[in-house]
Amino acid sequence: MTKKVIAFDLDDTLAITKSPISDRMGALLVKLLDSYDVCIISGGKYDQFKVQVVDRLEAGPQQLRRLHLMPTCGTRYYRYNAKSEWELQYAEDLSADEKKLIIEITEKSAKESGLWPENPFGEVIEDRGSQVSISFLGQLAPAEAKYAWAAKNSEKRIELRAIIADQLLDYEVRAGGTTTIDITRVGIDKAYGMQKLIEEMSISKDDILFIGDKLQEGGNDYPVKAMGIDTIEVERWEDTARVLEGILGVTK
Repeated sequence: MTKKVIAFDLDDTLAITKSPISDRMGALLVKLLDSYDVCIISGGKYDQFKVQVVDRLEAGPQQLRRLHLMPTCGTRYYRYNAKSEWELQYAEDLSADEKKLIIEITEKSAKESGLWPENPFGEVIEDRGSQVSISFLGQLAPAEAKYAWAAKNSEKRIELRAIIADQLLDYEVRAGGTTTIDITRVGIDKAYGMQKLIEEMSISKDDILFIGDKLQEGGNDYPVKAMGIDTIEVERWEDTARVLEGILGVTK
């Protein structure tokens, strides 16, 4: 394959939502880092990336220097430096006034739609610095509860995303994860992160393959597809594992 970078969404692409990657996926990613730069771009915070992916990789410094971490939909970018530390390259943080406005509109709209949880698992709306995220069961909900909620409410979530977007015209409003809506400044989305990666590596969009589960319009992976990067859509991490086994020529 002629690609130089394999880029991924995280939840439901590399792992069960909010859960660490499996041993199988960890081994595949380490092997992938021998031949490709790897970028992970998702709505979660940097700490979530560490727990879900980085801490699960049995990778050396040379491999980790080929790993690009883009939390909060690409509004932040981390690289592994010569001091063996993850170093922040940029952060497109929202101001206090911006976050206040986003939180007020999001909470009001969610309550009016009937999607605001009565007994959430942790915070419902989370300030992630460069992104505000609403999770309709709470940020600490177990995976099985999230998948059950999504099966019943996926259309309602998309409808609510449109309602919020109509009130926040200066912001990107995307359906992310399994039960989440992510909000960033307009133009600051996963396509923005991919463009930053292109500039950092002095490559073209044709050098990147992106794998994600929210590539439909309105999903937080869609901007990558819309900018013309080659994509593969998956439904769960096992689909991604099979794609990587094919790329790497791995046989069982």
